[in-house]
Amino acid sequence: MELLDLKNSAAVAEYEEFVQSHPKGHFAQSVEWAKLKTEWAFEAVIERNEEGAIIGTMGLLIRKVPGTAIMYSCRGPVCDLHDEELVSKLVKAAGEVGKKYHACSLKLDTDTSVTDEEFWNICRKLGFTEPNHSKNFEGIQPRFVFRLYLEGRNEEEILASFQQKTRYNIRVAVKKGVEVRLCGEEALPDFHRIMVTTGSRDNFVVRTEEYFRRLMRALGEHARLYMAYLDGKAIAGTLAIGYGDKVWYLYGASSNEYRNVMPNYLLQWEMIKWAIERGARVYDFRGVSGDLSEDNPLYGLYRFKRGFNGEFTEFIGEMDLVYNVLMLRWSKWGSKAYRRLNMILFKLKHRK
Repeated sequence: MELLDLKNSAAVAEYEEFVQSHPKGHFAQSVEWAKLKTEWAFEAVIERNEEGAIIGTMGLLIRKVPGTAIMYSCRGPVCDLHDEELVSKLVKAAGEVGKKYHACSLKLDTDTSVTDEEFWNICRKLGFTEPNHSKNFEGIQPRFVFRLYLEGRNEEEILASFQQKTRYNIRVAVKKGVEVRLCGEEALPDFHRIMVTTGSRDNFVVRTEEYFRRLMRALGEHARLYMAYLDGKAIAGTLAIGYGDKVWYLYGASSNEYRNVMPNYLLQWEMIKWAIERGARVYDFRGVSGDLSEDNPLYGLYRFKRGFNGEFTEFIGEMDLVYNVLMLRWSKWGSKAYRRLNMILFKLKHRK
């Protein structure tokens, strides 16, 4: 088993180069993202070929809870997911890391489609539980996303592929005088203020302003904060991450008063243009609900992202390799209780 030496800058650079260059590479597998997760330890296991080149990695976030630890590979492993021997070696190496931390399980939510039966058969043989097939946002990462494939197309072609209403709303924002600016940390107070408004409106807990500041510092040039202004006033904002051949729309915030000038459409277009400029293969709109009924409260989010004509994608979902059943149940109960408490505290703090 080879573990990434986080104190060796050359080893970290080699690891990052592999993850960024691999088709399954993801920012959540990066050392930079791990730096943001201050409440988690980070380890990465590595497999090489006979020539010494990296052929597979699995970044692991480990968080201690009373009596045990939870181990999570967010969008890992990064490898040929149909190479059974390679996947098995990475999972076995992760198990050795789990022993070190007394982990109760290894959780995967790999960047692969729910239709990837070959990968699921490998995981089944290794002892993983049936993937979680939740429809909404019960998991740590969204199971359903929209992905816009950019390769071989220029700005004009991609803009023309959007639904007519989406193109119209982009033009409305421009006509109404909405200005999108690429901002630094100085804009975070406005961004966070609008995020709190969004969270209160849409019923989700918002990270602290300090968290977003640490995110921008940890990700460096990979993170971009876009803000939309009307007559000099901040009215909406987004945080995007560009890593490897993908750009992700990570966070979005909009005020209640200026949604009629369509700033969110223009913000998306600016982020997509950045992805094109980077030569990205994929622009990922991130989560939507898998419940596509129009009476679902989350249907509006689906309709908004669908307008950009991306591909509706369902990932395989979270699955666990259980080392200790009782401690896993205990940790899941604790995690749910923690999330409920966070929601209660957020609502109490920001109630009007």
